[in-house]
Amino acid sequence: MLNRNFLRAFINYGRQLSTVAAANRKTISTNRSAQLKEMLLSQKLEFIMEAHSALSAKIVEETGFKAIWASGLSMSASLGLRDSNEASWTQVVDILEFMSDATTIPILVDADTGFGNFNNARRLVRKLEQLGIAGACIEDKLFPKTNSLLDNREQPLADIDEFALKIRAMKDTQQDPNFCVVARVEAFISGWGCDEAVRRAEAYLSAGADAILMHSKKKEPKEIEEFMKVWKNKGPVIIVPTNYYQTPTETFHKWGVSAIIWANHNLRASIKAMQATSKRIYNEQTLINIEPNIVSVKEVFRLQDDQELVNAEKKYLPAKSKN
Repeated sequence: MLNRNFLRAFINYGRQLSTVAAANRKTISTNRSAQLKEMLLSQKLEFIMEAHSALSAKIVEETGFKAIWASGLSMSASLGLRDSNEASWTQVVDILEFMSDATTIPILVDADTGFGNFNNARRLVRKLEQLGIAGACIEDKLFPKTNSLLDNREQPLADIDEFALKIRAMKDTQQDPNFCVVARVEAFISGWGCDEAVRRAEAYLSAGADAILMHSKKKEPKEIEEFMKVWKNKGPVIIVPTNYYQTPTETFHKWGVSAIIWANHNLRASIKAMQATSKRIYNEQTLINIEPNIVSVKEVFRLQDDQELVNAEKKYLPAKSKN
């Protein structure tokens, strides 16, 4: 039987480790969220790049981006699901944990509608802060949501007062003062005009939102331009130019846009690469023309940080006998 004093000491030691780990996680979270908030308030036009896994998130950071957009479309697609809240919020959080562990830069999560009412949304904030996530972006549509870029789909909006109170609940819940709540306005997506977009943006900013994401799926950014003229820099504005990508980026800076999200391009690029590679191997039944055009297995090991494990084994495993 174990000595009771030893067992008690062992349990206390475990609690101390847990406390230290939680404190470290909180420090990391605070640093990342402060970085994201600084980006949103910057006078420069900032850029946030999509990722949907730990591997893609690490690549985004290595490329030089200062923040990551954890895309709902991309994460659901990587699971083989539709972007209609088919992935539960706990499944999304599981992906986010790996992404957070693999990177050091801020992650802004595409949190759909908050996965329910105010109570679901504030519980989400608690979990995101525990994982070191810097912020959450929620959209003012009904649960379950429909992807904004789908054609000929109804996009009913949430009640403006209820959504504003959801934002208030999230801000009241956060423990990290720098955790960012971004309100995504879907008025243009739903067929409303600029007046409704401005009305909603003002209500959400008053409720405590740290920034407004103004969304449009037009091929030309006329809706965004009209909104920015009326908005007059009342608060930070983020845009997602997936459909109006031909507009020069400098134009958005002149309008006063704070940040641009490149929303799903790593996912789409990887799909094209995998389709082409799979088709070529299927047709040619050889790797002769494939290997020169893809990364080496060593590059995969590097991205997995295999060298850290090698170093750790030298430190923590007993030396092997030469006999």
